[in-house]
Amino acid sequence: MAKNVYKFGNGQAEGRADMRNLLGGKGANLAEMNLIGVPVPPGFTITTDVCTVYTKEGRDAALKLISDEVKDAVAHIEELTGTKFGDKNNPCLVSVRSGARASMPGMMDTILNLGLNDMAVEGMSKKTGNNRFGWDSYRRFIQMYGDVVMDLKPKNKEDIDPFEEIIEAMKEEKGIEQDTEFTIDDLKVLVLRFKEAIKKETGKEFPTDPWEQLWGAITAVFDSWMNDRAILYRRLNNIPEEWGTAVNVQAMVFGNMGDNSATGVAFTRDAATGENLFNGEYLINAQGEDVVAGTRTPQQITKEGSLRWAKLQGISEEERASKYPSLEESMPAAYKELDETQHKLEQHYHDMQDLEFTIQEGKLWLLQTRNGKRTGAAMVTIAMDMLKAGEIDEETAILRLEPNKLDELLHPIFDTKALEQATVIAKGLPASPGAATGQVVFFADEAEKFENSVLVRIETSPEDLEGMNVARGILTARGGMTSHAAVVARGMGKCCVSGTGGIKIDYKTRSFVANGKVYKEGDWISLNGTTGEVYDGKVVTKTPDLSGDFGYIMELSDKYTRMHVRTNADTPKDAQVARNFGAQGIGLCRTEHMFFEGERIKAMREMILASDVEGRKKGLDKLLPYQREDFEGIFEAMAGYGVTVRLLDPPLHEFVPHQQATQKELAKEMGVDIDVIRSKVAELEEFNPMLGHRGCRLGNTYPEITEMQARAIIEAAMNLKAKGIDARPEIMVPLVGTLKELKLQADLINETAEKVFQEKGDRIDYKVGTMIEVPRAALTAAEIAEVAEFFSFGTNDLTQMTFGYSRDDAGKFLPIYIKKGILKHDPFQVLDQEGVGQLVDMATKRGRGTNPKLKVGICGEHGGEPSSVEFCNSVGLDYVSCSPYRVPIARLAAAQANLKQGKA
Repeated sequence: MAKNVYKFGNGQAEGRADMRNLLGGKGANLAEMNLIGVPVPPGFTITTDVCTVYTKEGRDAALKLISDEVKDAVAHIEELTGTKFGDKNNPCLVSVRSGARASMPGMMDTILNLGLNDMAVEGMSKKTGNNRFGWDSYRRFIQMYGDVVMDLKPKNKEDIDPFEEIIEAMKEEKGIEQDTEFTIDDLKVLVLRFKEAIKKETGKEFPTDPWEQLWGAITAVFDSWMNDRAILYRRLNNIPEEWGTAVNVQAMVFGNMGDNSATGVAFTRDAATGENLFNGEYLINAQGEDVVAGTRTPQQITKEGSLRWAKLQGISEEERASKYPSLEESMPAAYKELDETQHKLEQHYHDMQDLEFTIQEGKLWLLQTRNGKRTGAAMVTIAMDMLKAGEIDEETAILRLEPNKLDELLHPIFDTKALEQATVIAKGLPASPGAATGQVVFFADEAEKFENSVLVRIETSPEDLEGMNVARGILTARGGMTSHAAVVARGMGKCCVSGTGGIKIDYKTRSFVANGKVYKEGDWISLNGTTGEVYDGKVVTKTPDLSGDFGYIMELSDKYTRMHVRTNADTPKDAQVARNFGAQGIGLCRTEHMFFEGERIKAMREMILASDVEGRKKGLDKLLPYQREDFEGIFEAMAGYGVTVRLLDPPLHEFVPHQQATQKELAKEMGVDIDVIRSKVAELEEFNPMLGHRGCRLGNTYPEITEMQARAIIEAAMNLKAKGIDARPEIMVPLVGTLKELKLQADLINETAEKVFQEKGDRIDYKVGTMIEVPRAALTAAEIAEVAEFFSFGTNDLTQMTFGYSRDDAGKFLPIYIKKGILKHDPFQVLDQEGVGQLVDMATKRGRGTNPKLKVGICGEHGGEPSSVEFCNSVGLDYVSCSPYRVPIARLAAAQANLKQGKA
């Protein structure tokens, strides 16, 4: 019989850290902490395999599978704690938490204090001698269970949580101040009202049997693996659905037992900046949800952190020390043990850790450790600091980095001069660095209302995930550096300012007040996630500096890379940007993008509208100098590296005017009747242009186009050679499906090149190749390689033609396909390795079978996507090519791919 439940406690554990696939990250680390001597409340982990059974076969099958093992594991907790599950005098209370193998903060459900009922709460109160603690714990349990298991939630987005509504109503009824604690009698009334609300809204009584509570909580956690926010988080972070989540059940420890108890969240290093500074937040006499919810102002763990926080908030030292002392100051013994434990854990895992802890009557307990979510800047800083300190080696440093998070470092930051002129309207905590300017929205599902939006919330919840992903930045009135908004924003790389107490938000009127001014939906504000400042209106940005640790990461990447990274660039400016990011050549220069400006489009239209070869050549002669000038600039920007220039690809109808006013204007310029223009436009119209008269079909139909472009390319390279600049042109024929198509074009290119060489009295090296984007070309790659000197896979069109999906129309059904599991990813974003990838692999092997020196690369959008880069490395491509701002990401991904495959 397979084992489905793994126990831990009292320094012993049936699991360990390397079992995260089975036990989830939380369960594996709880076991590991036991094994290395960290104080952890006893408990057990139900494996991810059970989640798979639950999802596929249902609740009854899953519970039948684990029933006996869970009962045995609960007895294990009872033995270690000296309590009894369901006993009214000495109740065993547990927490029930999720734990996927990849960290998904806040996306799934948690329940605390499970096992309480009307009798057990009295027994626990007598046992502890603390009636208020017992009833406060019971109130919290009913609230969490009612929300998570019994699904009592707000009916409308403008409404607050129904339990919080009851709490607020009681405060108003009793005249209780916001931060004043409820009396025992008040808590008893709240418990009664909570139960009444559950019965009224759900039609069900709140369960009093602890075993019924436990099975309900376990299945609720399994259910939460498939809730909307978890599904969205998995999609955003490429976490497979089939992984499932584990369930962790632990004996409760209580941070709400009085002033000698506390709870908190801590990071062994700064998750926003990467600074080697132990930091975090805690609350005295509280449970874990209080810290992240932001309903009370959290206090800092270290004195240094507390001093920094007070300075940001404008709080005097006297007020800080009296009202908001650090844990280091208020509980020095517990702090000392926590500090020693965080050092131990970081040294054990060799990475920055995110900890959850509880102090119960002076005793420290660790509830979780995991590799902490961090910003892109912190990711680089932490890896480099640990490398320099000798804690990790170069290969580990590279493999630890997330390529896509480098993107956070490449985008604009606020210009210093612009900030000097900006008006600060509020100040909060710098929860996630960066710059964000946008229009205010108050509800997550409306974040797409504006092209640039800033989501403004009292506090965020996991339900806000999609809106947080869409928004440019996030501003919250409540919450600290470990709040939901802060942690999720850092994981996303979103600018976030949290705990901005100076703003007053009113969801009903869709407005907030800051610095005496009312800001309504649609008004512009700017956030500085590095300083915590909020500005009125728009603030100008600038390009960030990418030296230091970032530069060293790139050097290391190149050291361990086999496959080069090129860029897709159509202008000298883009080529230079990419070269500054480390691109080693251009994998795709789209010549059609050069025809739309000023006089160029006129000459292009003259060529298209001509009725004979001579007329077309007349227009092309006007285009030639423009083309040559563009190529000179691009070749110079990429001097010493290959530049792949794709000949004209789109159908000609894209260059002619389709609006009557523009047609009249063109007819007047050309001195012809408008009917001539209309007739030609109609003649060029196609039913399916993507499969129509384009690419090499144009070049073979109108060879004068290919001749002009080949001349412009070769002349540009020759002109640069005369200046001592090393230009290396690679001329690419698009949309080839047969050998003959390519050969006719290659012969014309070579003939034109020879003419230029004779005219110039000199020669240069150049290559002629093709873009493999038609499935037939991949199938007949052995023949095509007889002529081609290089292959470049155009995976955008290859994906369209292989799937039979129109990229322009697939948005209507692809999201549904992904949601239903028909496809795991959008194939236009992540390379389809099973289908399109096999064509790439096959064509590469067949092509090199004919021409062993064949250079092979990829230039579709997939060239900057890490998993696609890894695949390209595995099939032996020479390079990938991507947009300029994806070059650093591709460089790191290429190094990681080489290291992973070397170790496989």
